[in-house]
Amino acid sequence: MKRLFAIGDIHGCFDSLKELVENQIQLTKEDQLVLLGDYIDRGKSSKDVIDYIIGLQEKGFDIIPLLGNHEMLLLETLEDKKNKPKWIQNGGGETLKSFGIDSIKEISLKYLEFFTNLQTYYSIEEFLFVHAGFNDKILNPFQDTYSMIWESQAAYSHPLLVEKTIIHGHSPITVDFCKKQIEDKQQVINIDTGCVYKEKIGYGKLTAIELHSKKRFSI
Repeated sequence: MKRLFAIGDIHGCFDSLKELVENQIQLTKEDQLVLLGDYIDRGKSSKDVIDYIIGLQEKGFDIIPLLGNHEMLLLETLEDKKNKPKWIQNGGGETLKSFGIDSIKEISLKYLEFFTNLQTYYSIEEFLFVHAGFNDKILNPFQDTYSMIWESQAAYSHPLLVEKTIIHGHSPITVDFCKKQIEDKQQVINIDTGCVYKEKIGYGKLTAIELHSKKRFSI
């Protein structure tokens, strides 16, 4: 059985991502890796993170990158400059700096294509991957993009969700809490261990999980 990995919010933590992929999980082209969004903002190396993801895809690795709320903030800023203050307030300035540009309008087509082609969720076997969560009060929870990138829940009762193990990020938790969710075989597992918050005790790690073995890697 091929290995199936997910990695939580990266936020420009390029060194941690590279170490996790190459030395910890030792990703091969037979594996599948789902990235849960929020590659950019707050951390210093957003461009390096995006270049690395695109590079893996170009080399033939099976990478599924999902849309996070920070990528959505960038796209909304691109669409209407009135949205820029909200993006900057959420760490967009660090992203502009890492790309060496003053305005999002200067970003090259390669990166725009990457951001606009991100999926909102991914489903395989009994697993559902999403940046934040789902709206299980509506007929089709896969139609509410806002919930998928902004709203997390600890449990779901919707018939389309209740049989699934849902892997998400978005809301930073401690490494210990993440570990407990995995050990307790919870229906919903959050793997955002706040890699960009190194000053906070219990946070500051980038986490991956292999879904079949439930093995966790944090760096």
